[in-house]
Amino acid sequence: SLPLLQAAKKRSSMNLLELTEAELEEQFVRGDGPGGQATNKTNNCVVLKHIPSGIVVKCHQTRSVEKNRKIAREILQEKVDLFYKGEDSDVFKEKKASEKQKQEKRRRARENLERKKLFKEMQQLDKK
Repeated sequence: SLPLLQAAKKRSSMNLLELTEAELEEQFVRGDGPGGQATNKTNNCVVLKHIPSGIVVKCHQTRSVEKNRKIAREILQEKVDLFYKGEDSDVFKEKKASEKQKQEKRRRARENLERKKLFKEMQQLDKK
């Protein structure tokens, strides 16, 4: 189930499982990473745990505690949805569709590159 949980972080899914505040355990800790004194002195990193599934999300994307709380809940909701629904989850389906589009784009780019190489070779042969 670990690779499934990594598919989360999509925000366009609307058909997700609902979370209740009773199922959540929330902590505010000091964030890490760049930011110097602003990061080292404030507890604006949100650690959110879904007690029934044991899934933990840590969010320190902004300096605002309220924004981090909101973002952490969105990410946790998507991960919980993936945990319980698996491949039937909208988040998983979106991730698969996105990967398929990327593969198709790469394939077309490779084909175009091959066509360009062939065209250049043909031009060089015509010059000789």
